[in-house]
Amino acid sequence: MINELNFDSIRPYKDNEIHEVFERLKNEHDFLELIKFLYPNFSTENFLKKLLSIQSINEFQAEVIYPYVKEVLRTTTKGITHSGLTDLDPNGHYLFISNHRDIVLDSAILNILMVENNFNTTEIAIGDNLLIFPWITDLVKLNKTFIVNRNLPVRQMMESSTRLSHYIRKTLAERNQSIWIAQREGRSKDGDDRTQISLLKMMNMSGTGTFAENFGELNIVPVSISYEYDPCDYLKALEFQMKRDNPEYKKSQADDLKHMGAGLRGRKGRVHFGFGKPINHSHLQKLNELPKNDQLQELAEMIDQQIHNNYKFFPGNFIADDLFTNHTRHTKKYTEEDKSIFLGYLDEHLSRIDGDRDYLHNVLLEMYANPVKNFYTSDEK
Repeated sequence: MINELNFDSIRPYKDNEIHEVFERLKNEHDFLELIKFLYPNFSTENFLKKLLSIQSINEFQAEVIYPYVKEVLRTTTKGITHSGLTDLDPNGHYLFISNHRDIVLDSAILNILMVENNFNTTEIAIGDNLLIFPWITDLVKLNKTFIVNRNLPVRQMMESSTRLSHYIRKTLAERNQSIWIAQREGRSKDGDDRTQISLLKMMNMSGTGTFAENFGELNIVPVSISYEYDPCDYLKALEFQMKRDNPEYKKSQADDLKHMGAGLRGRKGRVHFGFGKPINHSHLQKLNELPKNDQLQELAEMIDQQIHNNYKFFPGNFIADDLFTNHTRHTKKYTEEDKSIFLGYLDEHLSRIDGDRDYLHNVLLEMYANPVKNFYTSDEK
């Protein structure tokens, strides 16, 4: 087993470390500018005084993170709903594997739901590509976030994956601490939610038993995140066009910051989190007899099926599917007014960017239609 000291480079901060971090942050100009933007009703002096009075990570989340996220949700959504959470044990530990729509808010909303339903907050996986400045690393590690290293040379990636796998297993099994991680590296840009085999392969690296024992210990709960409107949809569509026109195109750090800002400030309509049923040892036992690669593929499909089946559809999803497939199969699920509102929304978002309008419009339709396609495909299995 990897010693705990080996986790220091990726783990969240502990309670006894936070004041050293606060002392660093209070001298960071960009952090102070962010505070002015995020908390316009607080003077910087009062905010820092409040920050320096905090004694624990839980208090930091309750006093700093929770109020801000609640205000974002109040002003940019039409409400947050959830299903399936009441079937889980607040005293248990779970590996929440979800589809991924928004860089910041997916895990933030999950933790709001945890707090409001008497669960402990989860630890959050974040890619190091988003840690643009050292103070951002400090800030996210104060919020129970651990780091996933990406784009490493092969040998270093193997070492990093092994460390990450042991960290996840130890956190769940020994500390009884739940974790959130996306089902794939980065967000699903086209709404076609699929669990990466490489993610499951990484998780299995720390297991010492059978396939069923290794994954049963993790207590995986698939989570389906549904936004009525994705505030970053037009930016994702533009990224598709950029890659179409230049296969070598890569999103910059400035682009990541733009996506974060749009995700926080943009309207989202209704938001729903659908919690699936834990995938435990009894569900996995039948996979022990399969070849190793088939085991991982079958597990990925088990996760995907729950994510697809628990997706909450809004009128725009059905409208997009009808228009994208040139069918009228869903017309009873929306009105002409719904259609007018949704198409007006798409036009407004397309007006924010320059490009191949027909192509971009089609990308947006597919983005909203794919969850519907996946639901009906999954239902046929």
